[in-house]
Amino acid sequence: MPLHVIKLCVGCDTVEELLDWRATAAARGEAWILRTRQTPKRAAEIVDGGSLYRVYKGQVLSRQRILEIATVGEGAAARCEMRLDETVVRVAPTPRRAFQGWRYLEAKDAPPDLDGAATGDLPPELARQLREAGAW
Repeated sequence: MPLHVIKLCVGCDTVEELLDWRATAAARGEAWILRTRQTPKRAAEIVDGGSLYRVYKGQVLSRQRILEIATVGEGAAARCEMRLDETVVRVAPTPRRAFQGWRYLEAKDAPPDLDGAATGDLPPELARQLREAGAW
């Protein structure tokens, strides 16, 4: 079973905002790289099928496959770079409290992927309200 990573999506409130931001960076020819301070000690498990799950305003809403994890720099200047797949997969909105940095996420705890039929064209906020009301 793959091991995943979960991280807050700071600066974007929706998946659409993340995709708009990415389109701008892609137009400049930039690879999709997540930079973070700490390199996971279990990187081999993550690269073997793991994904980055993103939390937007208290809800896990999307994931991306992690293709490569590398440490750049040395000593106190060392940082982690995670190269991500360009495909953003929407997942079943799942509440998640705020935290700092990133955390490991076991496959058994990861929210399931959504297919288009599961949500139709419901806005994410309406889908969240329906779930909270127990209607969905």
